[in-house]
Amino acid sequence: MKPVTVSTDVPQTPEQVHDFLDVMAHHERLTDHYLTDWHFSGPPRGIGSCAAVTASLGGTRTDVTIEVVEAVPPRLIVERNVSWAGRRLAHGTYTIEPLRNGGSHVSFTYTWTRTPLADRLLAPVLRATMRRANRTVMRRLATELIRHVSATEA
Repeated sequence: MKPVTVSTDVPQTPEQVHDFLDVMAHHERLTDHYLTDWHFSGPPRGIGSCAAVTASLGGTRTDVTIEVVEAVPPRLIVERNVSWAGRRLAHGTYTIEPLRNGGSHVSFTYTWTRTPLADRLLAPVLRATMRRANRTVMRRLATELIRHVSATEA
């Protein structure tokens, strides 16, 4: 299946954005419109940071394990997502680039690497649903970054 990419521009530096996204627990408030029942394991940030969640999209619910498998501060975070008892495997990649006039361009790409037949048959609907959900994540990220940076500078 083709990947889905969403993005936003924010006034925070790449270092500030990465610092926020690197903490797995911060993702809960960005994604609680479709990912619930968060349970964390591993280190709180960086490679090996994990969460077990329930994804509710398109009228279905499934358990998902999310683990950070790559982190290159301040530019990149890659998460591996496993669901459907291992039959669905995907990667979520945050790319953070500096903007010429300050701030950052943040993009998130969700790439399926293994999918059950049902996903492949419903690919256009599934991709649209993921795009819509992750656009909301990007809007929330912009808001949460303001709160986070204000709190850390206080």
